[in-house]
Amino acid sequence: MGFEEMFVPGTEAGRDGVRAVLAAPGDAVIGLDFDGTLAPIVADPGQARAHPGVVGALRRLGSVVGAVVVVTGRPAGVAVEYGGFAGVPGVVVLGHYGAERWEGGELSAPEVHPGVARVRGVLPGVLERLGAPEGTWVEDKGRSVAVHTRRAAAPEEALELLRAPVGELAAEYGLVVEPGRLVLELRPPGVDKGAALTGFLRERGARAVLYAGDDLGDVAAFAAVEKLRGEGVAGVLVCAGAVGDAPVRELADRADLVVAGPEGVVELLGALGEALTAR
Repeated sequence: MGFEEMFVPGTEAGRDGVRAVLAAPGDAVIGLDFDGTLAPIVADPGQARAHPGVVGALRRLGSVVGAVVVVTGRPAGVAVEYGGFAGVPGVVVLGHYGAERWEGGELSAPEVHPGVARVRGVLPGVLERLGAPEGTWVEDKGRSVAVHTRRAAAPEEALELLRAPVGELAAEYGLVVEPGRLVLELRPPGVDKGAALTGFLRERGARAVLYAGDDLGDVAAFAAVEKLRGEGVAGVLVCAGAVGDAPVRELADRADLVVAGPEGVVELLGALGEALTAR
């Protein structure tokens, strides 16, 4: 059974995107989120690692498509380490929503937004005053700061308790809040996965893109692909996750194709690589 029979997008735009990638892979870019898409979600982000099949699938794809770009909120170097991407041909990592770039073993990044350092110093005290539930913790990402509630006894309730005041704190320091799965990330404005993906596609002169994501941070990338379709760039939108999972619903509604988390993404990438290299 061929790729087109195994993975059939539910929209005509998605089917057009698949045909474009298969017809001219050298003009196509494969865009991928990291956490929840290439790596299973875990309680401790520091323990996240790419699914065992990811590197093999990307190595095969990287030899035939225009590029594989991983677009993540993590620092680029961390994503490279946790994903095992060093030495995989054709893979570029855009970290911190595009503020950092890793390519060919080289990392480039601008200065850190001053608001990040300031909010880093006051955030623990603010959370204490708010009565943040036990299990709430802060992750320092260097160019952003994230408040996690996954370890709290009632994580969804904890997130809602903190959502508004954390948003106000971010605004005070010139930052914005990027919501995700039981996390509120305070980061500089004007940087998102949509802008990062759009800039990369234009840089490469891509005529087609397949983008896979699983969380609210990927909505901007989905919107970018939808916009680019109107400019003649064929696109396939893939939602990686269970449709009933609340953070995934918006992506699932907009996706051309839904697969079962990182395992489903690896299966898709593997089948695509096989189809492209069997020619």
